[in-house]
Amino acid sequence: MTAVLVAGIGNIFFRDDGFGPEVVRHFVREATDDVRVVDYGIRGMHLAYDLLDGVGTLVLVDTVPGPGEPGTISVREVGPEDLGESPMDAHGMSPVAVLANLDTLGGRLPPTFVVGCVPEDLSEGIGLSECVSAVLDEAVSAVRGLVADRKAVV
Repeated sequence: MTAVLVAGIGNIFFRDDGFGPEVVRHFVREATDDVRVVDYGIRGMHLAYDLLDGVGTLVLVDTVPGPGEPGTISVREVGPEDLGESPMDAHGMSPVAVLANLDTLGGRLPPTFVVGCVPEDLSEGIGLSECVSAVLDEAVSAVRGLVADRKAVV
């Protein structure tokens, strides 16, 4: 079982939606035997399969709509009550759908945290906006802190 899985989520072809993959690209050199770092991009089913193998803690890194200016970083814990119901679609399962249906697939939701960033630009194109690029180090530090805390618990 992996103690901590750090999962980058997002589509690099839609500018700031590539936030998650970019953060894990910066964090990957900190992977260890008990910390797995993966850029899932838009491959929700791959995330589901990896969660079925057993994960102590999941740290998702993704863009999140919400209050705050573009580039605002937030960290929040997510539980089953936050997910609601989301239909299964093996060809395009979002992270919410993966987590909401994990029990249907025979797994369980591990303690889950989201390191999110409010996007500025989700238009077609490659490369993060300036304000999202400017907070990459802050996001990597947030992931590092969660991993350190969770490794101490496991």
